[in-house]
Amino acid sequence: MRVRASLRSDGRCSVSGTRHGLDSHIKVLRGDNIEAAGERAARHLLDADQLPTAVVAFNDQSAIGVLAGLARAGVSVPGEVSVAGYDDDRLSRLSCFDLTTVSQGAEEQARYAVAAAVERLDQGRTEPREVVLAPHFVVRRTTAEPR
Repeated sequence: MRVRASLRSDGRCSVSGTRHGLDSHIKVLRGDNIEAAGERAARHLLDADQLPTAVVAFNDQSAIGVLAGLARAGVSVPGEVSVAGYDDDRLSRLSCFDLTTVSQGAEEQARYAVAAAVERLDQGRTEPREVVLAPHFVVRRTTAEPR
């Protein structure tokens, strides 16, 4: 197994990597939430002895930067490296990227936020309320079957 790379702005590993015994295969690179950070991460990965099989980026913008950096180096995505982002922004849906991502359900978030505001303004609700919305994985062209 060669799963090694994860890009998060806060520099922390995900719980799933630890829970599934992948922590020794994960490399976390500090970054930011913009394309330039993803490109820097790609250059760092390209300088290593071996490319990872997959990169999971902090968000879609940094994942697009990873795609750009890998493309400039002639690395096939998803042939050699799979890339996934997080937040399903409009750019990720463009055919030139067609980025695999995790959708946070922005429309559903907006509906709940508006409903909560109306409850506070019209019904006088003052106590906090927690709503947990499940994200979903959107598979597009930047990921391949596990190797």
